[in-house]
Amino acid sequence: MTDHTDRADRPGDDAGLAAADSLRLIREQQDRARAALEPDARALYGVWGVAWLAGYLVLWSSVQGREQPEAWAFWVFAGAIAAAVVFTMVHSMTRTAGTRGVSARTGAMYGWSWMLGFLTFSMFLGGLARAGADSELMGLASNGGACLVVGLLYLGGAVAFGERSLFVLGTWILLVGAVATLVGLPLTYLVMALAGGGGFLVMAGVEHLRVVRRRRRAGEEAGRG
Repeated sequence: MTDHTDRADRPGDDAGLAAADSLRLIREQQDRARAALEPDARALYGVWGVAWLAGYLVLWSSVQGREQPEAWAFWVFAGAIAAAVVFTMVHSMTRTAGTRGVSARTGAMYGWSWMLGFLTFSMFLGGLARAGADSELMGLASNGGACLVVGLLYLGGAVAFGERSLFVLGTWILLVGAVATLVGLPLTYLVMALAGGGGFLVMAGVEHLRVVRRRRRAGEEAGRG
């Protein structure tokens, strides 16, 4: 009787294990597809961290003993920021290029938002210059305004992609912009480099640890299966 009962139970157990394996495989495929079709936060944080840290340190270094940074330092900074903007646009749009519907539109609009944000911001600065704004006002407005644009774009990205880390970083960048404006030049450049660029790099590291833990957990579940 006992042997008969064991044999009767085995088909159900096998079916349960097969269903669990199928659900695990489906979940893993969904995770891989999501990772491939969503912007990689580590890349975005890392690029902006390097751009801000390097660009603002160059400005800070060139302003020592002078009223304002040298012209070449501004060109280096502008090139670093432009490269970060282009990378963000291309990365966001490329990652969502294989999708359709809402996901594709979200990625495209988020990518273009970066270009539009900084394009209109540069026009805003041009208007201040034409109105006769002095170099200190221009310096504070350009740096505080950059934080405002980036911070709000990250908050928008948090809503669009459901990423809590984007919301945290966006809030931090807004606070950095406020502090950098309050301390005044030339300390503004140092605050932007260390707190702004450093904040991006810290978040890149945190996001990388999250990805590693997620993959390790998935591997452990696969091993148990």
